[in-house]
Amino acid sequence: MAKNRMPRGGMPRGNMGGVNMNQLMQQAKKMQEQLAQAQDKAKELEVSASAGGGMVKVVASGDMQLKSIAIDPEALDPDDVELLQDMILAAVNDALNSASEAANSEVASATGLGGMGIPGLF
Repeated sequence: MAKNRMPRGGMPRGNMGGVNMNQLMQQAKKMQEQLAQAQDKAKELEVSASAGGGMVKVVASGDMQLKSIAIDPEALDPDDVELLQDMILAAVNDALNSASEAANSEVASATGLGGMGIPGLF
């Protein structure tokens, strides 16, 4: 086989045109480890949100789990259940959005992936 010809399968042999595959694989493994560590750290993050002037308070973690919901007894109006439901929804959605942003920020800063826009990190 001529030295400059590609073998079957279409992949050149050797160092891939100057790219050291071992070094590339080590870098990929290191990045994967950093990503796993950042994701674990992000799970420990907690954010809070409130609605209705603080009548409903929600705490969520970086792994999108609700940790607590606190409802002020003054928010319990049997004649206006819909208002309480709306406050709960608003606080939960705000907490989950904040948790997602905080977790993504943690992963981006720990791995240097900020601005790369990699979908599916969380």
